[in-house]
Amino acid sequence: MQQTTPPDRTTEAENVFGLITPEDWYRIPLQPPEHREASVNALIKRQFAGVDDQPVLRRKAEEQLLGAAEKGADGGGVVLYLSFLEAAGIPLSASLLISRLHQRFDSLDAVAALAGKGEVAPVRLPAAGRAARRRRSERTREARRMGTEFEDTIVEYFVPVPDRDEVLMLTFSTPLEPIADAMAELFDAVAGTLRWRNRTQESRGQQG
Repeated sequence: MQQTTPPDRTTEAENVFGLITPEDWYRIPLQPPEHREASVNALIKRQFAGVDDQPVLRRKAEEQLLGAAEKGADGGGVVLYLSFLEAAGIPLSASLLISRLHQRFDSLDAVAALAGKGEVAPVRLPAAGRAARRRRSERTREARRMGTEFEDTIVEYFVPVPDRDEVLMLTFSTPLEPIADAMAELFDAVAGTLRWRNRTQESRGQQG
C-alpha cells in the first residue's frame, strides 16, 4: 500500500480522518455532488482512453458508477474507493465505502444493533483505537442478475469519531469469493492505517 489519501474534508467535524490505500485504488469523493460527478467522469475518461468505438458501453459504465456513488452518498457516504489492482493479469475487484453515521458508539451492543444481522467483534486499530468489525457474505442483486454462483464478501468496521456522537463506517466488499480470505486480509490492513487528525493541529502544521 503506497497511496496516502488526503484528509477527509466533507464535514464540519473537528476531527478528520486519513487512510492509506493501495496505489491502484481510485478515490471518488461523494460530497459535494459536483465533485462526485467530476471524479466519475475523470475515471471513465481514464478507463476508456483510446477507445472511441464503444459509446454505449462507456455510457452504461458511467451510469453505473454514478448510480453507485449516489447510492453511497444517500446512505451517509463521504468517500468511495474502487480497486483496479491486478494479479497475474486478473482484476482484484473490490470497493470501499466510507460513511459517517450519526450514532453514539457507547457499547458493542449498540454497534451490533446498528450493524443489523451478523456477529460484531471488538477490535483495536493501531492509530484509531477501539472499533468493531463484522465480516459477512451476501449474494447481491447484481450477482443474481449475472448468474454467478459466488457471494460478495463484506468486511465492515465501525469506528467512533473522537468527541462526537458519530460513527465512521468502513464497508469493504469484493465479489472474489474464492480468494475471500486474502482479500479480507487486505481490507484489514487498509483499515489498520486509519488515523484521526484535529483540524486545528492540521492547520498549524501547514502553517509551520
